[in-house]
Amino acid sequence: MNNLPVGDDSFRAPSPVVRTPQRFEDERGRFFESFQFARHDSLEIPGADGQFVQDNVSRSRRRVVLGLHYQLERPQGKLVTCLRGRILDVVVDLRRSSSSCGRWLAVELSEENSKQLYVPVGFAHGFCALEESDVLYKTTDFYDAASERTLLWNDQTIGVTWPVGSEEAIVSAKDSHGRAFSAIELFP
Repeated sequence: MNNLPVGDDSFRAPSPVVRTPQRFEDERGRFFESFQFARHDSLEIPGADGQFVQDNVSRSRRRVVLGLHYQLERPQGKLVTCLRGRILDVVVDLRRSSSSCGRWLAVELSEENSKQLYVPVGFAHGFCALEESDVLYKTTDFYDAASERTLLWNDQTIGVTWPVGSEEAIVSAKDSHGRAFSAIELFP
């Protein structure tokens, strides 16, 4: 199974979407609108599933790998933005009925490029901090620990090309004990 480049149309809808909001910069700094409710349906996010109900902010040191997380019973769509630093954001299609099930997409999100990644329901999500980074992600459902599952971040079947190896990655105990793709529960 291999990486799907940004813009690849082989993911069935709804599919991950990379968007770059309009930025305004001058000598005082910069501004961009990361989300506006009235334009949610027109954010170049076809098939966006639901309204955002929760915002999460995380700070990660360089070489931290988070994920690959998903919630099976209370699935979440996510809009991910890197506010400070740089991350490699990764999604894996876990929809059994999708021809791209088991395939992954990675995109660099950074303070400098202001790109955002929309992660639809049915995908596992994680990232690697390329430098110390602050990440904001809006979710379409609330966090539910009982519903959360973890796909092993470095599962060989999936074969994500991470910018760090297993020896140098900083991974939580929970994430280091994620399940292999062959053993996880998939979405319909």
